[in-house]
This record gives sequence, C-alpha cells and structure tokens, in this order.
Amino acid sequence: MPESIALRKKPPPHPRTLAHTLSDDFSLENRNRSASPILVSGSSSRNVSRTRSSSRQHRKANGKGTALKEPDSPANSDADFEDWDEHDAAMPSDLRPSIDYHRDGRANAPLLGRKTEDDTVDEGMVRSTHTFHERDPETQAKLETRKRYTYAALLLALSLVSFTVQTETAVYIQHQLKWEKPYCMLYMTHGSWVVLWPTTLFLLRLQHWNEPWATFWRRHVQLLRQTALMVQHQSLHPTPRQSQVSPVRYMVKMTSFITCALTLAGGSWYVAVNQTTASDLTAIYNCSAFFAYAFSIPILHEKVRTSKIVAVAVAIAGVFVVAYGDTSPAKHGSKSGGGAGGDKAPPSQEAENRAFGNLIIGVGSVLYGLYEVLYKRFACPPEGAAPNKGVIFANLFGSLIGAFTLCVLWLPIPFLHWMGWETFELPKGEQAWMMAISVLANATFSGAFLALISLTSPVLSSVAALLTIFIVAIVDQLLPPPLNSPLTPAAIVGGLLIIGAFSLLSWASYKEMDEERRHKLEEAPSEADD
Repeated sequence: MPESIALRKKPPPHPRTLAHTLSDDFSLENRNRSASPILVSGSSSRNVSRTRSSSRQHRKANGKGTALKEPDSPANSDADFEDWDEHDAAMPSDLRPSIDYHRDGRANAPLLGRKTEDDTVDEGMVRSTHTFHERDPETQAKLETRKRYTYAALLLALSLVSFTVQTETAVYIQHQLKWEKPYCMLYMTHGSWVVLWPTTLFLLRLQHWNEPWATFWRRHVQLLRQTALMVQHQSLHPTPRQSQVSPVRYMVKMTSFITCALTLAGGSWYVAVNQTTASDLTAIYNCSAFFAYAFSIPILHEKVRTSKIVAVAVAIAGVFVVAYGDTSPAKHGSKSGGGAGGDKAPPSQEAENRAFGNLIIGVGSVLYGLYEVLYKRFACPPEGAAPNKGVIFANLFGSLIGAFTLCVLWLPIPFLHWMGWETFELPKGEQAWMMAISVLANATFSGAFLALISLTSPVLSSVAALLTIFIVAIVDQLLPPPLNSPLTPAAIVGGLLIIGAFSLLSWASYKEMDEERRHKLEEAPSEADD
C-alpha cells in the first residue's frame, strides 16, 4: 500500500512550554490584526467547503489517506496549529481570523451608516402608514373635494363682487346716463371676454417668473392641449390614438355652437327689457336655475334629488318675493351685461307689450339654462381633473367666446343701424368711463362664473348668481344719495330665502360630489395621483 504524501513539509517543532504557547498566541493575534485581508466570495467559500468535505469522505470510504491524529500533548497541538497558514482555505472557520476585524468592524459598512433595528421598524411603519393614507379612497376623496370647493369659494366671492359692480353700473348707464344701446352693449360685453386668457397667462407668468419663457410657454401649451383632449373625449386619460388628433377643430365647433346659444339668451333679455316690467323681468329671468337643473338630468345624467329640487324651488320663491314684494322693482343684472329695476326704472304702466316681453324673457331663461348645461357638457374637463386645469381652460374658452363675438357677431350692427332699430353710437364722456367699468366687471364675473361651473355644476352656479339680488339691495342701502335706496322687508325676506336655498344646495352638492369621487377612486385613480 503506498504511503500518503504530506502536503506541506516543515522542520520538526522544538519542544515547547506553556510560556512559549502563550507567547505565540499573543503574537498570532497581533499578526492577524496587521495582516492584509483576503476577501473570499461566498461561492468560493462554499466550493472550498464542499471540496474539503468530499475529499474527507473519499479518504474515509477508501481507507487510503492518513487521518489526523488527536494531539497527545500541548506540543503536538501547537505543531498541528502551525501547520495551517492563516490564508489556508482548509483552516477551520472558527480559527480563521475575522476579515473585518482589522477594520474595527467597519468593513462593508454603508457610507451613510448602518440602521438599527428600531430605525428600520419605525421607518417601515411610517412608510406603510403613508401609503395607506394615499390609497384610502375615502380620505383622498375628501381632500380632493375640499380642494375643489376651496377654489369654488374663491371664485364665488369674486363673481359676486364683480356682478354687483356690473349691475350697479349697467343700471346707472341705462337709467341715469340714458345710453340705451342693447345690442351694442351685448357685443361689447361678450367681446370683452377675449381678455380672460391673456390675463390668466399673465398671472401664471408672475408665479413662474424665474422660469425661461420658452419652457413656460411650451408647458402651458401642453397643458392646454392635454385639457382640450380630456374635454373632447371626456376622459382623464385619452388613448394614444385619440391624442394624435388635434383638438382645434373640436374647440372651434364647440365655441361657435355655445356662443350662439349664449348670444340668443343674452339678446332675449335686451329685447324684453323695454317690453315688460322690471319685476317680471327679474322673476322670469332668474328661473334659469330651474331650467339648468332640468337640462342637467338628461344631458349631464344628474340624479333627481329631493334636496336639490327643494333648494331650487326655495331660491326661485325668494326671487319672486323680492320682485313683487315692493312697490318699486328691485335692481337686478343680466349675465350678458344689462341691468334693470331700481327707483329710477320706468313704471310698470309704460310696458309696451307685457305679455310679449314675458314670453321673450321666458325663452331667454330656458336658453340660459341650456347654455350653462351645454358648456358644462362640451367645454369642461371631466370629473376628477385637477382644479387648476379647469380654471385655466375655462378662461381660455371664455376668450374663445370673446374672439368669436368680435370676429363674427358685429355683422348685425350695420343691419340694425340701416333699419333704424338701433342707431350705432359709441358712449362718450362719463358714459364711456362707466361702460368700461361695467364691461370689465362683466368680464371678471364671466371668467369666474365659467370656472365655477367647471368646478361644481350649472345648478349651483345659477343659484349662487341669485345671491347678487340681495347683495345689490344691501349696496343700494349703503350708496350715498341720490343713488341709495332703503332696504325693504321684502328684500330681506327674499334674500334670506335665497341664502338658505344656496346653503342647502351647496351642502347637497358637496355630499354628492364627495360620494361620486369616492366611488370613482375605488374603481380607478384620479388625475391628481398622476
């Protein structure tokens, strides 16, 4: 039988004592600390271990190879220990020096330090809680609805103030300054809407003043195009195929259609203002809130709710109390720039054809309700769009209405002048200054009103506009003589009814919007998550 060949030959060890052994132990420890590390990958270590174990099993099974003998004395133990080199892979793992020990435990440590177990647990808890709140449909629906109604509250305040100014100035121009040009006032009022988008663009530019103009303009155009595609397809996320088609043609068609409906509704008010009494004009014209709700059911698929029906009915009842509760009709303004009523209004006996005038303003009331619903359906982003997109796009569409009016609707002016029905004459002096104030006030009101419809609903916006009747009555009480008028009991009672109806309708609309958004968030994320 051949003898086994030793792997490593070393001179026989000298006899050792306990003192030598201790001395060598300390020197070995120091040598381990100063030794350069040998990094061994996990796969190499496993291969060496498997090779070593397989060679042991092979030697044991064949009976060939010489097994290591147990040390009989400390000298033999030290000799066997020195046979292993500290870099020898066959050295037992419990005797091998630690690779990280020479680095004071800092080897392979991350640059930002190690995280303790407590830190990891706390961070995980925070992350999971944050993700839970982001994905909770009920919490997210409340936050988005609250944000939308915050925008709506600011727009409502702006619209009420501007509409009050427009009503007071329009009544003063027609009754005090005697400038009565109905169609010319309508043309100038609707044409002034063209300034809405440039004004919005200017305000946005002030917010991003440090951004280069090319970058700002590119992002703004991209936002308008994306919103227009959402409006055209009534989807928060149009398909790639839909996004390839430009929305310009759709916007031109909808602008023409909705502007014609608005012009017919506004023109009816100017036709009826000299045909019927101011009280009838106020009462019938403001019934547009009811028709807006009636058209919203088939066109916008709104649900029939008792709370909304009661709120609209109470609001219209308040308008009737204000219109017919006093001897002198209350002031009220048209959304197209006109004004009627007040102490200086012509008496009811001078109404040339009251029945015909009431019929005309009745048709106008229906058209106004239809116009608001059509605008909501065909020119507003779908539910779930970001509120800022709705506001910006509403002002863009208002500017398109103004541009269409200036470019197309001037055609009837020469015809009316030639027929002698309305002599063309520009305002002069005080008339011009007051007309400029009235036109700008109406443009401000219209921009805020269009954005309010986009964020809420035509019904809520129409009832909100009725609040100006009571606000105008309060302003008349505060104006200096001879412009002031006392606040009558009928105005107070009617105003309180309108306020109560608006509060009820606002609460019902808020709950309905919150519920609808919660259901939609459970099905699919909204645009705010993108």
